[in-house]
Amino acid sequence: MKKKILTLDGGGIKGIYSLSFLSKIEEYLGKPINKYFDLIVGTSTGGIIALGLGKGYSATDLLNFYESMGKEIFSGNRYLNAIKHLGFGKYKNEILKKCLEEKFGETQLGESKIRLVIPSQNLDNGDVHLYKTAHNERFKGDYKEKMTTIGMATSAAPTYFPIFQAPNGLYLVDGGTYANNPLAIAAVEAVGILNWSPEDLFILSIGCTNEQLNIKMPKRLSLGRIYWAFKAINLIMKGQSSAAFGMAQHLTGYHVTRIDEIVAKGKFAIDSINGINNLIGLGNTKGRNEFQNLKEIYFNEITEEFIPCFNLNKGD
Repeated sequence: MKKKILTLDGGGIKGIYSLSFLSKIEEYLGKPINKYFDLIVGTSTGGIIALGLGKGYSATDLLNFYESMGKEIFSGNRYLNAIKHLGFGKYKNEILKKCLEEKFGETQLGESKIRLVIPSQNLDNGDVHLYKTAHNERFKGDYKEKMTTIGMATSAAPTYFPIFQAPNGLYLVDGGTYANNPLAIAAVEAVGILNWSPEDLFILSIGCTNEQLNIKMPKRLSLGRIYWAFKAINLIMKGQSSAAFGMAQHLTGYHVTRIDEIVAKGKFAIDSINGINNLIGLGNTKGRNEFQNLKEIYFNEITEEFIPCFNLNKGD
């Protein structure tokens, strides 16, 4: 039986591109996007979107939420923020927390209507920290966590937001530090944990716009910290995304569809609120252009109801 997976990259306010794309697909379907996927895996802003879809919000609801939330979170004088960014987190996380609490309330992960995997990273030991719905009998703890807590943990982007200390005491940062593109995590979860047959898996992977790698070969090939301080992060992110795509292709028999947009260098940043309307336009157009190509694979029928191994209502 076909199993459909949605993965959502990290990218701050650029998540509006992903939501605009999904909102356009919803417009054609006449149904919320969350009815068409068996598993959603999202990192950072993609993790917040995944939580929203799991709670039952439509992509259109979340797009409206992101427009208002982004303008609140990434506010302030951009020059003062840039100076602050040199030595501290660029933004405080109190506004983000307030926005998430308003949207998710006291909702727990166990109330998700879809299987979810949301990456974060444990700063105490460097280990990967994955929040998961109770889609396996081994997953007995995460489903009681509040969605707001998980949203804060997965989006605590180093240099942009403070380190997040979870209620259980763990220090956590953005899952994008190792899985900004969570394709490989999704494929491994499907095959290794859910025991879904690889030939039945179809993954729709959505980015948040992308730039061409811009590293020109210098005359002197031996370079130090100053040069690589400005280049290494972009290079690492590109490599991680490429590796994730390749691994997912091999695990699924090349049943992976990647949706993204190549844009000019510096066009959008994690906090580019001035680019919101442009991101909406790009996502909307991509959805219009790709719908017919995707319809038969991902949107020809809704999925079966997700029944978790543990139920909050039963006091498990």
